[in-house]
Amino acid sequence: MKTNTQLKFSTQVLLVPFLFIFLIWFVYWVEIQFSYNFTRAGILPRNLSGLKGVLFSPFIHSDTNHLFNNSIPLFVLLSFLIYFYRAVYIKVLFFGGLLSGLLTWVIAREAFHIGASGIVYLLFSFVFFSGIIKKQFQLVAVSLIVIFLYGSMVWYVFPIKEGISWEGHLSGFVVGVIFAYIFKQKGIVKEEYEFKQTDFDLLFDDHGNFNPPKEESQEIEEEET
Repeated sequence: MKTNTQLKFSTQVLLVPFLFIFLIWFVYWVEIQFSYNFTRAGILPRNLSGLKGVLFSPFIHSDTNHLFNNSIPLFVLLSFLIYFYRAVYIKVLFFGGLLSGLLTWVIAREAFHIGASGIVYLLFSFVFFSGIIKKQFQLVAVSLIVIFLYGSMVWYVFPIKEGISWEGHLSGFVVGVIFAYIFKQKGIVKEEYEFKQTDFDLLFDDHGNFNPPKEESQEIEEEET
């Protein structure tokens, strides 16, 4: 079946998240090792020079705590995305990341916004709502797992804590919902079953009455009579 084919495990499921996590840790290591500060390469809202942060901000983090808090959910959710949505994961990750960054650039406070949190919320929102929209039992199960593991993240799309880019979280969350709807017919979808007529069904007429077809010899005998 198509579903079983799409759910085959591949090295991408672990390799891509590993490379992503490795890259953001490597960038942080370069900052520490060579005393750099890449914060100014983050998103600076409504400033043309701040647009570069749309590309660079997911790879920049303020400290190890910030980096660690993003690494685990990023690895888990990205693995889910690649395994269950292999046909669209590149589009969701790349274009979703760009749109999340642009939306942050439009709505956020005037400050440098950095970190992969926007990507995390993009993945969380997409995986959860896509499973609900498609009503495919395996994807619904994944949605329930995601909400069980990271459901508390939803509160951080609101300004409840100082120093957190809730605008970036909200942007990723909103884009994830939109992409879940856009790609609702892509990848694994709920299968529609069609009932085929069998020989047994031919024994009944349109009203459900038992009316087996007459054999040719019987028809000849009736005509002679």
